Amino acid sequence: MHTNPHPARIAPRFLASNALSLLGNSIAAVALPLILLATTGDALAAGTLALICAVPQMVIGVVGGAALDRFNRRDISILSDLVSAASVALIPVVDMLWGLNFGWFVALGLLGAVGDIPGMTARDALLPAVVARDKADLQRFMGLTQSLDSLTTIVGPAAAAFLIGAVGGVPSLWLTAALSFAAALVTCTVPRSVGAEGLRGSGAEADGRSALASAFGALRTGARVLFRTDGVLTASTLLSFGIIMVMGSFQGLVLPVHFTEIGRPELLGYVLSAMSLGLLASSLAYAALAPRLARRTWYLLSLAGMAAGVAVLGTLPDLPVMLLGAVLLGVSAGPASALLGFFMLDRIPEQDRGSALGAQNSLVMIAAPAAVFATSAAVTAFGEAPAAYGLVACWFVITVLAVGAKGMRRLDDAEPSSAAAAPAAAAPAAEAEVPSTQA
Repeated sequence: MHTNPHPARIAPRFLASNALSLLGNSIAAVALPLILLATTGDALAAGTLALICAVPQMVIGVVGGAALDRFNRRDISILSDLVSAASVALIPVVDMLWGLNFGWFVALGLLGAVGDIPGMTARDALLPAVVARDKADLQRFMGLTQSLDSLTTIVGPAAAAFLIGAVGGVPSLWLTAALSFAAALVTCTVPRSVGAEGLRGSGAEADGRSALASAFGALRTGARVLFRTDGVLTASTLLSFGIIMVMGSFQGLVLPVHFTEIGRPELLGYVLSAMSLGLLASSLAYAALAPRLARRTWYLLSLAGMAAGVAVLGTLPDLPVMLLGAVLLGVSAGPASALLGFFMLDRIPEQDRGSALGAQNSLVMIAAPAAVFATSAAVTAFGEAPAAYGLVACWFVITVLAVGAKGMRRLDDAEPSSAAAAPAAAAPAAEAEVPSTQA
């Protein structure tokens, strides 16, 4: 029996699976708010649904993160994609058999959270093992991954807009379910041994209580690192939350309500694709031109441009002007996103990186739905235009605070704190999520 000296590369299969899953999620992110609004006719229902799902999502995310240290990550990724596919496919099935209502959205939304959140984390945890197995360069591979993700977030909303216009919102979800199922099939071709690398122990060695305790211990550690060790890191984390909350409220509520009211729900996808296209272009430009300007200069230019873009979107103008505002917002967000991602990587201690990023994701699961719920209440009480103006006002407050934050005043001279700079002993590398204009 001969051993193949050149084993097949698994990175292309990993990238394909990740792209398929993300493409399905991008389509669903456009279609689901529109379907919910068309079904209930109530903006508050969308915010209430987000809030109801928030706490279970956080718990699932925390427990799922702990499980990834004990169970095969490749298997969890496959199972998560299958659960996601089932939760989305059940929406058109329920619509055909019984008719959709708010209760069905809650039940299927919770089922989807069981699949989506652990699945995303499982792929993040698999990435270093995939790179090591193929003996690839991590930095180049991350660049390829982020470029592919950006392209997917451009194609996904545009595809959703086309499908909603051609076949309707609910039927478009069949493609989303098929993409998640295809992602699971592709991941099945990744050797199971890759998912077992770096595990602390088998599932038989740890009961549910120890997994839950370790998960919440990691959450406490991560929150301490994010908010109590470094001024730049704290300011970056809070600004990231502000971006996610305000932009998530625009994308998940105000814009869907606006386009539903004018009878053109498919236009939402084109606006989000324009935003993603601007973000991709400016991220590539920043990568090429970053050394030519000081970090503080990039930071201020980015915040100013984002404020202008949000102001344009907040007026809910005609489509051509709104597309220009979306492009301006995306272009302006690129440098800020890159800087915030850099600060996360540079200043979080390597041995605490998983805990810190897990804590950030868990807190976002609460903060973003809370913001969407507050926005839905404002839309119900005052209408989408006043709610949009309120979001613009919130963003200007965030901008002023971000500009004046003590930790962000001397970015080019700042060095990581002693806690952040502490060396780690053989901790696995993980990549920080770069905040974007899409939640």
